[in-house]
Amino acid sequence: QVRLVESGGDLVQPGGSLRLSCAASGFTFSMYTMSWYRQAPGKERELVASINKYGASRNYADSVKGRFTISRDNAKSTLYLQMNSLKPEDTAVYYCNGDYQTRTYWGQGTQVTVSS
Repeated sequence: QVRLVESGGDLVQPGGSLRLSCAASGFTFSMYTMSWYRQAPGKERELVASINKYGASRNYADSVKGRFTISRDNAKSTLYLQMNSLKPEDTAVYYCNGDYQTRTYWGQGTQVTVSS
């Protein structure tokens, strides 16, 4: 059974930091390009960051460049998103995504709220 389980979402003040984790199981994690997406209320889901299967290539949305860092530990089948200098506009449900050829998997999401 394929599972992607996100954790680490919380309420944080502007300027604060959070680290999201996504624990994967039921598929060969190391073969998949992994990504973080987010969806704010009333908005489309958007790509935040992605990382290739080796961890050597990373891409970021312009809105998070220099503040967020995506990483992965293939030995632990876990994806991470370190988020620094958080802004109110980062408030959203954050989703973990795994993609390989025609297969794509989604987690259930974790809520991040940035507010004073």
